[in-house]
Amino acid sequence: MALILMCGLSFSGKSTVAGRLARELDASLISLDAINEKRGLRGGQGIPLEEWAATNRIAHEQAATLLRAGGDVVVDDTGSPRFIRDEWRSTAQRVGARLEIVWVHIDAALQRERVLANRAQQQRPDVVDEVLADHAAHFEAPTDDENAVAIDARDTRDDSRIRAIVGTLRTRARSAAPSGSQRR
Repeated sequence: MALILMCGLSFSGKSTVAGRLARELDASLISLDAINEKRGLRGGQGIPLEEWAATNRIAHEQAATLLRAGGDVVVDDTGSPRFIRDEWRSTAQRVGARLEIVWVHIDAALQRERVLANRAQQQRPDVVDEVLADHAAHFEAPTDDENAVAIDARDTRDDSRIRAIVGTLRTRARSAAPSGSQRR
């Protein structure tokens, strides 16, 4: 079992990749944005820390339940700062799963281009500039010891890149599985 945590700034394409990975890996998808929406909160407008903490608790509980049932889980969130990833790592370890991080990196110019295009076309909820700036200022990219699988934001709709990530995750699953217990 694996808990696959997305990591990256807003508008990098994390949700696009998360959805594709969930389908390709036959995994459950947990979106913190969707949890916030169900709770009547709009993350892109700024949410008090105590509300984010509550949303995070809900997501961790859902993930633990799904992992205990033997399934893989993809978590669609920013995965930053580092302590957030460490909390997900602890949740995975408590239920005997491994944590995989998929980092969708985006440069500031492309992020701004996507934000402005979204504001013109309104394809997804907006994220206000103050929230974008705060997130960028405090974003902590995965470090070498986290062994994240990285994808450039320009490649999030590239089938060959998604297949490569799926292949990497499956290879890691096989090498982590005890002999005779491999899935898929």
